[in-house]
Amino acid sequence: MVNRTRQSLYRLKSNKTLFMLCDIQEKFKPAIPLIGAVIENSKKLIEAGKVLNVPLVVTEQYPERLGSTVSELDVKHACAIVPKTKFSMIVPEVENLMKNLFSDKPKTAVLFGIETHVCVEQTAFDLINNGIDVWLVADCCASRLNQDRDLALERLRHIGCIISSTESVIFNLLSDKNHKSFKEIASLVKKVSADLKLGLPTTNAKDKK
Repeated sequence: MVNRTRQSLYRLKSNKTLFMLCDIQEKFKPAIPLIGAVIENSKKLIEAGKVLNVPLVVTEQYPERLGSTVSELDVKHACAIVPKTKFSMIVPEVENLMKNLFSDKPKTAVLFGIETHVCVEQTAFDLINNGIDVWLVADCCASRLNQDRDLALERLRHIGCIISSTESVIFNLLSDKNHKSFKEIASLVKKVSADLKLGLPTTNAKDKK
């Protein structure tokens, strides 16, 4: 018999979910081979979040040196764009935002960005330790080395994160073909997501997509 409390972990509700975009910034572009694919998939996820009214919080690691969020991603609707020096996204401004949005904390955080084995991983640790379910969007995550990303995904799966994909998250939130936003979402997912080469060896920096 399936435990009902555990079973509820696998259903995303837009009013109980927070999208968390971690540090997809301009200065990382030359260093991360698959950044183009990450941006393409993240754009799809962010646009779906707008349609489905899922709140978004964005962080930028040391933006004075690493630049702002990449111009390809429209994050003007974000509840906050938070500069940080801490690797984890869980800084006081983000914690306060969660309290204001959810009267405590979200049930689920949908987490994506870079680098998987540093800022994304440490954010996931803090979320799990705070009792928040984490859906990690693997095809919106990257590191300079694919092996670092893949090892981080393995660690994060082990501690209880759900390792998912862009379309899995979108369709889980949509839930039903009769959802009022189905047509808008269908147009977003018509094009297949970019391949993040999960589990494959790292290519050189020239292969950005």
